[in-house]
Amino acid sequence: MNPIRIPGAMLCVALLAAAAAASAQPAQEVHARQRYEREVAACNSGTLAAPAREACIRAAGNALDRALGGPPAQVTVPSADGRATIVTPAGAPPPSSGSDAVPSRDGRATIVLPADRPASR
Repeated sequence: MNPIRIPGAMLCVALLAAAAAASAQPAQEVHARQRYEREVAACNSGTLAAPAREACIRAAGNALDRALGGPPAQVTVPSADGRATIVTPAGAPPPSSGSDAVPSRDGRATIVLPADRPASR
């Protein structure tokens, strides 16, 4: 049997076509995310009442989900103490183990800290 020989120019064209097809998907995703950011900025421009603004933002998110092939899959995760089931999008960070909750100075309340702030003592 004779091996099949592909001329170098045809190989380059085939590789370039494959690279263009692979990069088309991310470009569409980038465009969809940019459109989403523009729509959210328009929703937050201060011209809409709160209910209309919230509906506008939901519509922008739904449009982004449709452009990306649907919303992320939901994953159920039990809480650290096993008393609750937490539903999160696939790939989301694991739920808090409760270490972000601290008692108030007088001990009468539990304060849940934002994720970006450490506890101040």
